[in-house]
Amino acid sequence: MHLRDQTIFALSSGRPPSAIAIVRVSGPMAESIVSALAGKTPTPRMATRALLRDSNHLPIDDAVALWFPGPASATGEDVAEFHVHGGRAVLAAMFDALGTFANVRPAEPGEFTRRAFENGKLDLTEAEGLDDLIHADTDRQRRQALRQLKGLLGDRARDWRERIIAASALIEAGIDFSDEGDVPTELIAPALAKIKSLHGEIQEVLAAQGQSERLRDGLVVAIAGPPNVGKSTLINQLTRREVAIVSPHAGTTRDVIEVQLDLDGYPVTVIDTAGIRETEDPVEQEGVRRARARAAEADLVLWLADATEGKVAHEGATPVWLVRNKIDLDGAKQGEGGRHPEFRISAARGDGVPELIAALVSFAHDYFGTSEAGLISRARQRQLLEETVGSLRRSIDVVGRGEELAAEELRRAAFSLGRLIGRVDVEDILDVIFREFCVGK
Repeated sequence: MHLRDQTIFALSSGRPPSAIAIVRVSGPMAESIVSALAGKTPTPRMATRALLRDSNHLPIDDAVALWFPGPASATGEDVAEFHVHGGRAVLAAMFDALGTFANVRPAEPGEFTRRAFENGKLDLTEAEGLDDLIHADTDRQRRQALRQLKGLLGDRARDWRERIIAASALIEAGIDFSDEGDVPTELIAPALAKIKSLHGEIQEVLAAQGQSERLRDGLVVAIAGPPNVGKSTLINQLTRREVAIVSPHAGTTRDVIEVQLDLDGYPVTVIDTAGIRETEDPVEQEGVRRARARAAEADLVLWLADATEGKVAHEGATPVWLVRNKIDLDGAKQGEGGRHPEFRISAARGDGVPELIAALVSFAHDYFGTSEAGLISRARQRQLLEETVGSLRRSIDVVGRGEELAAEELRRAAFSLGRLIGRVDVEDILDVIFREFCVGK
């Protein structure tokens, strides 16, 4: 039996132990399984309390069973769910009982969602939105992922594809009636108007500067500077917990430390790097090399320096803020300004840190943009829309040299949009997308 024809099961809730755990079953054996374990088939879509028993009629748990006959289910197949107590022993007994049925096996990561996709319950952009929703760390990421899951991009792509097909039909009709005098011209003119309108719409979406893609990946802020200026103390202040070792000895941080922050709903990754200096220690040299590399890749560098002196020693296109630390110590002096925005803080006492955080929130606001209407959240989506725009542009350019050439470019445009929503020739990327899901989803 093919793997896709087998019945699958998995834990669909959080890691045990927990108060309640949900075990999901999908496939042709789902009704037989729920009937055997619960003693009867529950009324469809109605929670039914049942004492679950294994194949030896030994009790497993006092649980709730649900039955969703396909295609009116999450996967489009017959689906059963068991809401059991979330102890490890209970789940082990459940999985042992499920493993006794023929052609029933544990699910692979993302397999429930993949079956939903293959049965037309959601398109590929919605599946990507579901994955983003599961992995969302901030409220803004959650809202963006939910819009994708609800068909924000998929619905537009289907509309664009239908309009391309309609324009292509007009051009091909013009080809068929090429010997009928003015008929081809009367058909091609409205087709070109449709194509130009579509080209403008999709180009406008692509011109949104990748703000939705940025929101998915987050803002990366690197804390850099010479040794022993308080970089680790600052990252502990930003996270409100001790994530980095603080020591009076220079060169304590040898590797890169990353922490995830939620700043007013914006996802921010803060990186604490090794102190940048000349050293003979090979381990510290590697730490300095990594620090320079991560600072170069960051979206913003906070160059930390003593308040008594301090100059920025970072080169590159990345924006740099000069953060003068230890203003609580004797000898601290006022900054003289310069080409970098400057902040004065005491990472040890917290002075000036709220103002620095507020400035980071403002920077994130400008970086991600104010619009929440971005359609594109992944590089794959952008690439296919760029291919679509290219085909539409070429169809306009070549129509004067032959309607057949324009029709072929329109077929390519429709094909790219079909790949976007996962309805044509996407087998090569399905494994890549769905293996990112957790088991049970």
